[in-house]
Amino acid sequence: MLKDKTAIVGIGQTEFAKRLEESELELACTAINKALEDAGIEANEVDALGSFTFEENDEFEVARNLGFGELHFWSQAPYGGGASCCAIGQVALSIASGISKVGVVWRARKRGDPKSRIWSHTEDKVFDHWKWSRPSGLVRPADESAMLMRRYMHQYGYTREHLSCVATTLRKYANKNSLAFMYKKELTKEDYMNARMISDPLCLYDNCLESDGAIAVVLVSTERAEKLDKKPALIHSFSQGMSSEHQLMTDYHGRDPLKSSSYVTSENLWRLADFKPKDVDVAQIYDAFSPMIPFSLEAYGFCGEGKALSFIGEGGIAKDGQIPVNTSGGSLSEVYLHGMNLVVEGVRQIRGDSSSQIQNAKVSLVTTCDATPNGAILFRGE
Repeated sequence: MLKDKTAIVGIGQTEFAKRLEESELELACTAINKALEDAGIEANEVDALGSFTFEENDEFEVARNLGFGELHFWSQAPYGGGASCCAIGQVALSIASGISKVGVVWRARKRGDPKSRIWSHTEDKVFDHWKWSRPSGLVRPADESAMLMRRYMHQYGYTREHLSCVATTLRKYANKNSLAFMYKKELTKEDYMNARMISDPLCLYDNCLESDGAIAVVLVSTERAEKLDKKPALIHSFSQGMSSEHQLMTDYHGRDPLKSSSYVTSENLWRLADFKPKDVDVAQIYDAFSPMIPFSLEAYGFCGEGKALSFIGEGGIAKDGQIPVNTSGGSLSEVYLHGMNLVVEGVRQIRGDSSSQIQNAKVSLVTTCDATPNGAILFRGE
């Protein structure tokens, strides 16, 4: 089994900004170098790589530029925001099985360039799965998330005032994180309610940041981790999940469109773990759009069905709440790198050096995109 056999021992990131001059390859190499330095591991020891199918940099380009040794494993995880935990979990499996010894997973993006966004490449005629939704006006991921949130609001009696608590809570975390894109920019409920609409009911602050940067992590066996200086974040359990009726960004054809693939991932993740939701000290929940946080809170068992926005409004995800969420600011207020910043923050909480550190955090959950086929990892300290 994978349980507690591997750990993340190194984390690294570049500067985050609206536009960075470096290429995606340069950003990737910078982040990986920093992660290896953080771990105290030489580049020529790396023999496993994990990345995203959306990644622009081939493995051999990264390996040659950084001086890696001979590789024994590499893989790519699909579905964009659903990929970070999946890429890490796959590399962890290769280490736990003895195929490889030192793994690196990274994500580099130049998202500040509008041409890099996949929905900007839409053709005049659509022949793939998008043909079921784009003719109805669901052109962007924001539109698809907005439709689900409108259904949720109608079904459970919520308004935009309730939803505002997601963005304002995460911004407070970012205001304590000097590395966050929105570090010095406060967000009030009034700011939220007066913001321009992007896709009703989602306004500007319900959408992730457009930002450039790169993040990387280093994995080794737990046995190796015990010999290194940095406190390791052990990978206690890992799962991927895809519901039977899922498409890329929608699950409209199932019996309940609000029951996403997160329910599949969650059930298996807890089955493989020694912990339950009540044991989790802090969670990093994928938030390309704010509805993904309440949807995931319910899917992973932190509150009842239809209760999440009330739970958030009552302070449930604040630092002193029942389950602090996205304590570095998340994709809404720290940076948007397909959720890799959430992984790094999950590790920091286990290490004890987050900008919004949760006291005695021993179990840390990281999830990926609720709207896509996805994955999750449960970290624990030694």
